[in-house]
Amino acid sequence: MSRLYLGLVHYPVLNKNGDIIQTSVTNLDIHDIARSALTYGVINYFIITPDVTQQEYINKVIRFWQSEDGQSYNADRSRALSIIKLTDSIASSVNQITTQEAMPPVVVSTTARHMKRQIPLQQLRELYSADRPLLVLMGTGHGLSEIVHNDADFILQPLHGTGDYNHLSVRSAAAIILDRIAAAVYKGRN
Repeated sequence: MSRLYLGLVHYPVLNKNGDIIQTSVTNLDIHDIARSALTYGVINYFIITPDVTQQEYINKVIRFWQSEDGQSYNADRSRALSIIKLTDSIASSVNQITTQEAMPPVVVSTTARHMKRQIPLQQLRELYSADRPLLVLMGTGHGLSEIVHNDADFILQPLHGTGDYNHLSVRSAAAIILDRIAAAVYKGRN
């Protein structure tokens, strides 16, 4: 089984007009995605932003939850946030994983749009069962830019619900994707 990593990208992402922008970090994304990531065995959850002010904010949140006060208030939250790594770029995240694993990860980007080169979830599960580490990138705003998709090894097919509306929060999409990746590995547990 592969070692799983997750990246939440704040730049380069798209706005509703399709322009490349940088988004702001949200407190809920820090906490909720870390909790989902730890639940599903993610080694590190990379929060990727080049903005120094945003980095300082993230570090402040993490420092509180790693402090004695934060740990005594909610040890589970402290434990979840311990897997967060802050980086300024996707390349930096890939380099950190490559150093940790002694090999580069397979990089899979996600999107709610239909694009060329998309793989079905089953193929992502097969990648997770392989020997190379796996980095799944999630986009904020209106999704990852074409630059990110072009640099990725694979692009995951969009998640679909029961209707034609398809704009999940990144927190929800991350939890669903992690659950579906793990479902093949941990089937039969409940």
